[in-house]
Amino acid sequence: MSFKYLEKLSQDFTELLYDKDEFNVIIEVGKQTNKKSFTAHSIVLRYRSSYFKNELTNTTVNENNIKTIIMPNISFQVFEIILKYIYGGIIYVENVDTKIIYELMIAADTLKFEELSKEIESHIIETKASWLRTHFSFVYQSIFIINKFKDLENFCNNIIAKHPNLIFESEDFKSLPESALVSLLKRDDLQVKEPDIWDYVIMWGIAQIPDLPVKLEEWSNENFLTLKITLQQCLPHIRYFHISNADVMDRVKPYMTILDEQLWDDLIQYLLLPDRPIKSKILPPRSTSISELPSGENKTFSTIIDEEQALEILSWIDKIDDKSTSYSSQNVPYNFKLILRGSKDGFYPETFWNKCDGLTNTVAVLKVKGTNEILGGYNPLEWSKKPSTRSSWFSTANWVETKDSFIFSLKNGDIQNSNLSRVKYPTEALYYYYKDYNRFGLCFGNEDLIMISEASDFSKDSFCQCKYKSYENPIRTTDEKFSIIEYEIFQITKK
Repeated sequence: MSFKYLEKLSQDFTELLYDKDEFNVIIEVGKQTNKKSFTAHSIVLRYRSSYFKNELTNTTVNENNIKTIIMPNISFQVFEIILKYIYGGIIYVENVDTKIIYELMIAADTLKFEELSKEIESHIIETKASWLRTHFSFVYQSIFIINKFKDLENFCNNIIAKHPNLIFESEDFKSLPESALVSLLKRDDLQVKEPDIWDYVIMWGIAQIPDLPVKLEEWSNENFLTLKITLQQCLPHIRYFHISNADVMDRVKPYMTILDEQLWDDLIQYLLLPDRPIKSKILPPRSTSISELPSGENKTFSTIIDEEQALEILSWIDKIDDKSTSYSSQNVPYNFKLILRGSKDGFYPETFWNKCDGLTNTVAVLKVKGTNEILGGYNPLEWSKKPSTRSSWFSTANWVETKDSFIFSLKNGDIQNSNLSRVKYPTEALYYYYKDYNRFGLCFGNEDLIMISEASDFSKDSFCQCKYKSYENPIRTTDEKFSIIEYEIFQITKK
């Protein structure tokens, strides 16, 4: 029989952490502008971490018999949690910012706390999927640089296979680690057309080579050879024999010298005489059987919301309050048809009215600058630039009545819960600025959610705001003006 008092032991060792009389190690963490020092005990560090055992062995003492370890790549917020784990064996992450938790996972791996890093990796995947999607490019870059978190790699690659634009059309694509790009090219379920994959690979390769001539006709043989060497890990995974004749001639042929001569000869022969045997290996075509909410396109349906958030919006449209009967990706009866994307079509108020004029059943989603909040609204009625029959000659806008519209904010990153706000005064559900549509975009309620731009460009001096007059409850903690970095309009149609 044994008696265990592990909780008391943890408490006692945690108190030892704060004992300033017997410490013999100082650990300095953080950058110059955000640095902090912690005291610790070498005997505890040595036996808890092989990393610290090695550092203490190679660090000399000062005149006060103190050893100092400098760790500039770990923030003091993260190291404070790590140090409590070293002494007490407990990690508390309930009210910790998700980015700190992510940094904690990386720090735990660096300090050789493998069991902790794996536990946090699982925790992030299981409970912070929304944050991972919101900060996808940052996460994807970092995990392949570290090359330790295989579960996160698989999680991210599974998302990219379905929504490849998250990476291929991101600003960070050209700085993607080679190992990450290769891991994507190997996938049979990557939802990108093969000639487009070729273009992306060439774009990535060129970005790795400084001082290349801008015009291809000015390239030397050495330039092509450098590109070939740069892409030597990527080129074997392209499915050349599933690229059309036209695309081979228009896209591949200009870079033919980066391919092995046998492969190029076989490719031309295959296009002309497909029944004749060739020496090169023919990789299978990529599968495009994965069903997505936006049927009919082989692209990510949104750069703002993910599938889970889209399903939540659809349940609100159909007023499904019981989660047990909510839609899933297998039974959703609607399509999200992209009508407008600010970064693609322009952030002009007039563009909104020109593209949405006459459309019904639309969902707008907005990403807030600085916070990455996701706000939006649903309009079951027709957007219209024309005045209603009730409008007077001096009016510049008119109210539109409906009891079925709503505005919302979505669970996203550090936003713990989604917030739905249905219309409170149906006669003031929407407001259409038909005589001023070069300044005003969408307007739900009495400026409950509104987009305005004095420069006729939402990406310049625009602002949005929420005032909560015609809808049930606030979808934002303040009604201050705020800017957006992206917005999208979808039409919701029946399958």
